[in-house]
Amino acid sequence: MSRQPLRLAILEAERTLAAAGVASPRADAEILAAHVVGVERGRLMLHPLIDASVVERLRTLVERRATREPLQHLLGTAVLGPVELAVGPGVFTPRPETELLLEWGLKAVASTPSPLVVDLCTGTGALAIAVAAARPDAIVHAVDVDPSALTWAQRNIADHVARGGTAVTLHAADVGEPDLLVELEAHVDLVLCNPPYVPDGTPLPPEVTEWDPPLALFGGPDGLEVIRAVIGAAAGLLRYGGALAIEHDDTHGDVVPALLCRRRVLTDVEEHHDLAGRPRFATARRRRPA
Repeated sequence: MSRQPLRLAILEAERTLAAAGVASPRADAEILAAHVVGVERGRLMLHPLIDASVVERLRTLVERRATREPLQHLLGTAVLGPVELAVGPGVFTPRPETELLLEWGLKAVASTPSPLVVDLCTGTGALAIAVAAARPDAIVHAVDVDPSALTWAQRNIADHVARGGTAVTLHAADVGEPDLLVELEAHVDLVLCNPPYVPDGTPLPPEVTEWDPPLALFGGPDGLEVIRAVIGAAAGLLRYGGALAIEHDDTHGDVVPALLCRRRVLTDVEEHHDLAGRPRFATARRRRPA
């Protein structure tokens, strides 16, 4: 079987992706090459020659990526913190920015033994599973209303448990329900949420608009409909001193903290920025009694 230089195959892939308007053509070309070769990206150059069949597999994936199919769908997985999750059509793909929210949440309960944690709008189950992986002693619940998202979350939770991880309890429920997780009321140590928060009509890249489900993206005319419900739900779920973190649109850097401040039971409201300096998530704690 003939062999071909991997370097040239990656260069061809990069040119194809750049011509298609992909934002990071070199990185995507290398990630896809590592996927088909079966090695880590940093070890690609240890394989200077690859079989022609591998080159064809790479070209096929590159052609799909050039149509703006998400890179994570081509790989079949996305990473959040310590976990790798199955992703695909019908569920929101976790983004690297959410790792900052995860890190904050883990620090918030670092000194709490067996923390009770709730992930609202869980999607793939990403935050819930990441917490369970980082804190095997945690009691973790995950909530979503979308049947497709629940199917993906159930699959990812099952995979996590099969690898030796601790259980995550999954709930089919709307965060706006007045009796949401009523059995946990005033007992939760940490509420995390990456809700639908994009204002309706906001222009988005094809990777988002054509592949992420609208129910997981858009949060009404101002992007705050679900966030308002989440704040209300969290205020009831949190114990005294319990912590809350909500991801939001980068246009919400003032309004989400203001919504949190309006809830008298919440205190220590802070806004946090992502690595690019954009407003990304807001945090608060349940006020202790005077």
